[in-house]
Amino acid sequence: MADWAWVTYTVLEVLIAVACCLGNVLVVCAVAVGIHDCFREPTFCFLVSLAVADFLVGAAAVPLAVLLDGWVNLTSHQCLFLSCVILVLTEASVLSLLAIAIDRYLRLHMPFRYKAIVTQRRTLLAMSICWILSFLLGFTPLLGWHNLSAAGHYSTNTSSTLPSSSQCTFLSVISLPFMVYFNFLGCIMAPLLVMTLLYIIIFWSLHKRLKNSCPQAQALLLREKKLACSLALVLTLFAFCWIPLHLMNCLLFLWGPQAVTQGTLYTGILLSHANSAVNPVVYACRIPKIQKAYCQIWKHLPVCHTSSSETINIF
Repeated sequence: MADWAWVTYTVLEVLIAVACCLGNVLVVCAVAVGIHDCFREPTFCFLVSLAVADFLVGAAAVPLAVLLDGWVNLTSHQCLFLSCVILVLTEASVLSLLAIAIDRYLRLHMPFRYKAIVTQRRTLLAMSICWILSFLLGFTPLLGWHNLSAAGHYSTNTSSTLPSSSQCTFLSVISLPFMVYFNFLGCIMAPLLVMTLLYIIIFWSLHKRLKNSCPQAQALLLREKKLACSLALVLTLFAFCWIPLHLMNCLLFLWGPQAVTQGTLYTGILLSHANSAVNPVVYACRIPKIQKAYCQIWKHLPVCHTSSSETINIF
């Protein structure tokens, strides 16, 4: 890649990282401070979990993606460990989205038993399980499914489809068969298919109930439908941003490094990271409770107090 292209990529990654950190810190503050009894509402707990994962993408995954591009001298095992951190955060996002979809399904199909089933304790337990599974799945390459030789050096195995390199890069240590079969098909596509099925059932059920309900019940169902649409949009954006990069990994695995240009691969990486910066915008535009929480935080900022006092002095 030309120097100007790499500089452009790095600048865009920095901007995305800043947006991820600021936007998702705002989301966590909005939910924790601006929404009354937010931790008794499982959906918002899982949204906080997703926001934390998105924040860590900006704080850790993006810097690591830039550094793990042959710019740091690390031992092969250090390189492998840091590459696995990136996988952990992806898994955390997927499992948080899955928890949100299951929560909305239970809320709609078990309205009378929902509060008894989905207690605060069980919600926190589910969040913990999501993160524990994320670490277990993300660190799977450390158990042996990697590109390192038995001596701990970068492997020269031709089945990797990439030329061997002494530099620390993500695909020099993470196996492409692992990325395609385990990470993409098993840990990304399988949960996405389950979530898609759950949202189809949710929308079909809402559609039928709206036809046969009284006006008061319709108002409640319409609010439920609006929130479900917003959460389905978050899921759709995740799929739109992450699947292209994984399809590129499939092409690299099947046809070798000539199948995907370096510029295209970097575009896919940028798109996947941008997903974590977009989510706070979706929450602000689509979820009324978070909109109100944003407004409350904005009103309490010193800048707002200063500007309002200046307006009063003018008049």
